[in-house]
Amino acid sequence: MPSYDPNNLFAKILRGELPAHKIYEDDKTFAFLDIMPRAPGHTLVVPKAPVRTLIDIEPEDLAHLFKTTQAVARAAMTVFSADGLTVHQFNETAGGQVVFHLHVHVIPRKTGVALKPPASVKEDPSVLSDQALKLAAVLKRA
Repeated sequence: MPSYDPNNLFAKILRGELPAHKIYEDDKTFAFLDIMPRAPGHTLVVPKAPVRTLIDIEPEDLAHLFKTTQAVARAAMTVFSADGLTVHQFNETAGGQVVFHLHVHVIPRKTGVALKPPASVKEDPSVLSDQALKLAAVLKRA
């Protein structure tokens, strides 16, 4: 298996070297909006630990990652009046992973509305800021 690259996109976001529309952060996880969302509210949840894939993370950190993912999913259902969710997690190129820092996609869904193709349309930053504020507010109340 390839090793972890500390200069991957998400590592740079975690270090504050690149901007992100943060919706949640604690000592072990960070959640932010995808800038090319497949649906409104498409969120990425990442561990702060420098791990490449699901195989690399410590079990306790994985449990915490999914605890955060569940909280984000609940908030997304509320904020976007979603009918359901799509949750994706990819590992290595053959598995569809593009950024090689473990992450979970949480995508609110509406019945009958197809997802946009991956990495197809960059969302307006003002739309993302508005969505991030709404999600963060719900997560603070949780």
